Amino acid sequence: METRDEELRSPLLLASLGNHVAAARVLVEAGADPNAQDRRHDSAWLVTGVTGSVDMMRTLLPAGPDTTLRNRFGGISLIPASEHGHVAYVRAVLRETDIHVDHVNDLGWTALLEAVILGDGGRPHQEVVELLLAAGADPDLADADGVAPLRHAERRGFDAIAALLKAKAR
Repeated sequence: METRDEELRSPLLLASLGNHVAAARVLVEAGADPNAQDRRHDSAWLVTGVTGSVDMMRTLLPAGPDTTLRNRFGGISLIPASEHGHVAYVRAVLRETDIHVDHVNDLGWTALLEAVILGDGGRPHQEVVELLLAAGADPDLADADGVAPLRHAERRGFDAIAALLKAKAR
């Protein structure tokens, strides 16, 4: 059994939160669980999507993280990474894992929708949208209210993202 703090955070989760890659490597080699979740449903693996740390993501891969593990919003690591515009992370996690590009969280949003709805429309979010589409993200997969990513992009005035979505729409 791993030691946990009062919030049920494991040493590996704390290392991931602080991007302490060397410490995480030692913990992974000792058998630490990258999927151990705390009270907020965060895990070392899920946190890599929030921080965007490719080094930490790769450090955790040998421990066999569950890419379907859900955070408190029902999302997988790809979703917050897309929201935050973590281009290098999105590229790496799509190439190096079997993560599901069209996973829908409890809000009814995919990584593509989060990049559009919660992004700022700038170059990093444009690149994230490009990567998601290249990985097979469905540009027509609407949110829980039936609004597709293209409509969100147009409403927000994200012309470059709208153009990317139009090129892939069916």
